[in-house]
Amino acid sequence: MNYWNRQTRILGRVYLSALLLIGVASPAAADKVTLDPGSWGKEEGKACIDCHRKSSAGLVTQWEQSAHATAKVNCFDCHQADPADDDAIEHEGSVIATIVSPKDCGRCHDTEFRQNEGSVHAASLSHIAQQMPVLGENLGGSAAIATGCAGCHGSRVEVRGDGTLSPDSWPNTGIGRINPDGSKGSCSACHGRHGFSKAQAREPSACTRCHSGPDSPDRAIYAASKHGMMFEAYRDQMNMEADQWVAGKDYSAAPTCVTCHMGAVPGLKSTHDVGLRNAWNLNTPVSEKQYLIIFEDGDKRDLPESQPLPKRGSELEKSDGSMGKVKTVVSPKRRRQVMNKVCLECHGKGFANSFLGRFDSLVKLYNLKFGEPASAIMQALYEKKILTPAPFDEPIEFTYRELWHDAGTRARHGAAMASPNDTSWEGMNRVGQIFYSRFLPQVREVAGAAEAKALIEQHVTSQEAHGWLIQPERAEPVPDHGMEKSDHD
Repeated sequence: MNYWNRQTRILGRVYLSALLLIGVASPAAADKVTLDPGSWGKEEGKACIDCHRKSSAGLVTQWEQSAHATAKVNCFDCHQADPADDDAIEHEGSVIATIVSPKDCGRCHDTEFRQNEGSVHAASLSHIAQQMPVLGENLGGSAAIATGCAGCHGSRVEVRGDGTLSPDSWPNTGIGRINPDGSKGSCSACHGRHGFSKAQAREPSACTRCHSGPDSPDRAIYAASKHGMMFEAYRDQMNMEADQWVAGKDYSAAPTCVTCHMGAVPGLKSTHDVGLRNAWNLNTPVSEKQYLIIFEDGDKRDLPESQPLPKRGSELEKSDGSMGKVKTVVSPKRRRQVMNKVCLECHGKGFANSFLGRFDSLVKLYNLKFGEPASAIMQALYEKKILTPAPFDEPIEFTYRELWHDAGTRARHGAAMASPNDTSWEGMNRVGQIFYSRFLPQVREVAGAAEAKALIEQHVTSQEAHGWLIQPERAEPVPDHGMEKSDHD
């Protein structure tokens, strides 16, 4: 199987209530320093503030304006560590953690820690581990990985012998960062330190910092959608500072990324597991509906519906390559029901169902007409050794990636997020242009006339959707509107 068809996604089928509940178990935090409301505001923290007010006044100001300061949670409450911790260092007479990890935050925010620990965000580094040597190193270099890939996906933070952090892995706030204490993720990826604002994390910009560009073009798509337009028009009505921020109760002007993928509505709790509601995988050469597998230790992974469903209690490979025992399997239908519940807070049932149905139809159209044929042809070219095993050493590999990854992803995300222009002109129209004007000609070039003819007949022109290629008379000419005469000519 070629590089781009190696997909590791996940399974699930459980009752709807399993997704409505927030308390899904996750890997238990190791025994670190504990923190409860009765021990907030440690005396050592006052010395931190006094010193940093002179040396790092900006971060002190951020803290002073935060909910932490209001609750009298200070620097040492978050940074305190046990001398045995991997990331512990001695600083000005105190033992502190160099990195405040999600496990540290979990001393108080246990539910959020557990949700994130098993989420697709926390696994984002393992999701691209195989791609980094190719996309990062081969096409760029180690500096590109450290300043680019790791900035969003994270890296494994390494502690040097003197207790300081390796500059090759730090700083970064990548959402899938592997911390020295073994925890995964970075709370400050969304809640900027040292303010840790809820309002900031609810802003679309908190998500589009990473979710932009060809692989996840959501910044442009959201901005061009009706949802994005409404948000900009009524931002002052969004009540971003609300404690709970329940759609339909605390705000109703517009949804943000958080609203749909993480937010609460009446009858549905909020979650820090951003992937729970995704019924489709939209960032692969061919999209599939996906089950959600929840393991007994709280980890989760997606599994395409084409793969065998695991039984409860069976062993299954996790996203990071380790094995885990399956606790629950959630079906794509159940995941869609949860997402649909969010839609219904602002839209009628018929409206929401029709929209989601059209989204499904667009994904199926992309799959059948372009994604599956292109994927099958590329697979054949590798199997017949017409292409070398090394990725991106031949032009057609760049064309194929641009087809499914750039244009194909934009089309599918555009349909999911209600942006007609991104679905059509920036999406499917570009998919078609790449497929017909570059991909198929390159297939003929690398495979030779006879082999290419057989492959194209088998995977392309045998489809009714591509029939116009062999029956040109079926294709109506496109009017040249620029040459049409006006009534005043």
